[in-house]
Amino acid sequence: MNRNYFHLHLVSDSTGETLIAVSRAVAAQYQGTVSIEHVYPLVRNAEQLGRVINEIQSAPGIVLYTLVDQELSDELQASCAEFGAVTLSVLEPIVELFHSYLGPAQSPRPGAQHMLNSEYFRRIEALNYTMAHDDGQAVDDFEEADVVLLGVSRTSKTPTSIYLANRGIKTANYPLVPGAPIPPALFSLQRPLVVGLFASPERIVQIRENRLLSLNASDNTSYVDRQMVSDEVNQSKRLFHERKWPVIDVTRRSIEETAAAIMDLHRSHQLKFIAD
Repeated sequence: MNRNYFHLHLVSDSTGETLIAVSRAVAAQYQGTVSIEHVYPLVRNAEQLGRVINEIQSAPGIVLYTLVDQELSDELQASCAEFGAVTLSVLEPIVELFHSYLGPAQSPRPGAQHMLNSEYFRRIEALNYTMAHDDGQAVDDFEEADVVLLGVSRTSKTPTSIYLANRGIKTANYPLVPGAPIPPALFSLQRPLVVGLFASPERIVQIRENRLLSLNASDNTSYVDRQMVSDEVNQSKRLFHERKWPVIDVTRRSIEETAAAIMDLHRSHQLKFIAD
């Protein structure tokens, strides 16, 4: 049946992040169809589940869930079957695969992936560092970074840095500004992976024009002059080539795709750094 929208119910005994990520990845394949998300996090007892079931019944659709408690899982499936909502346990196929290979889980726990462990605190440390070293701040501390991103304005340095920090990678970034000298400290970095980001001049001009429009600022400036922007991009690419820094063209890449490429480079850089 063709639909231009549908109700998507995401039921989790944790934060619901897993369900949101998975469902949006699939929903993105259906252009022209809008998913109306209903997110129910921290569902851990029968009373909470009862309220969720009532809401699902008022707007049936697709129900995705991650519930460790088998009784709650069974109740959700049975209730949804009664009023025609389709259900799927997103984790069950993966749990069964782990079970077949590793045996039963020792202690199933809702939200176990969000425990306050060393990985969690590593991510917090990375976020704090990244925010303190955004847009060229505290250049003298860049040696402590895992990754340093360079690029002209509007090459997604900051959002990419924050995404990497959420993965536990301490990331600093520095903007390449026409006519502004580059701090010598950037040329003597040893530990961090330095990556150059660039985009097509056309794409950068488009983003900059939108930026000026949002600020109600005049677009009569070299900031959006196509020739000037082209010169900026070419100068940055020459710098990256001279320093033999890896480069990534972000013109048609999402933040996630750019970050994935950087993480792959970072893994190789770590191995080389350890070997040296």
